Amino acid sequence: MNPPTLARDTTLVIFAKAPEPGLAKTRLIPALGKKGAAHLADLLLQNAVKEALATSFESIELCVTPDMKHPYWSSLIADSRIQLTQQVDGHLGERMSATAKRIIDKGRSVILTGTDCPPLTTQRLLAAASALEQHDSVIYPVEDGGYSLLGIQQWHPSLFSDIPWSTDAVANITLNRLKHLQWSCWEGELLWDVDTPNDLSRLPSRFESPVISWSLK
Repeated sequence: MNPPTLARDTTLVIFAKAPEPGLAKTRLIPALGKKGAAHLADLLLQNAVKEALATSFESIELCVTPDMKHPYWSSLIADSRIQLTQQVDGHLGERMSATAKRIIDKGRSVILTGTDCPPLTTQRLLAAASALEQHDSVIYPVEDGGYSLLGIQQWHPSLFSDIPWSTDAVANITLNRLKHLQWSCWEGELLWDVDTPNDLSRLPSRFESPVISWSLK
């Protein structure tokens, strides 16, 4: 039986980079090599898509870089609920801001996620979606000081500008700005993501494989 539909007017966006050797998960290359790091990026991305598709979201976007025509994406968009979109140019905040504004301008709420957080399961995505129906914003912070998910009903540039991305201040700054905007915020449990070699020991066994699963033609 399918789960009840939540967040009928919310779009779930997964920001993703094609897992090319030498360009994907570069901080893991010293531990895994270029192909190993790319393969793990592939597994993490596939896992994020699988968890998203197991939810009851009616609208799911895979917002990708560097190119929608990259051959990797054809294997991930078979489900009709997934819409493939192109990330705009710019730093992370600019890319997230443009995507969030585009969706909110259509009268929808938006939940923004990435691919690096295995604990961001279907159940946690649904919990955030349910909370966003009752709050102006939702967030799942992660242990390194960032966040793995941000959901908003309105757009405001302060949530994405002048933030030191990839530092341990991101979540606190975002929470302070939500407070300054006087937006109610539901804060989920503290999660963890995969950024450095020290994070690899926490990965479930399904992410362990020495062979890269795809290659460019």
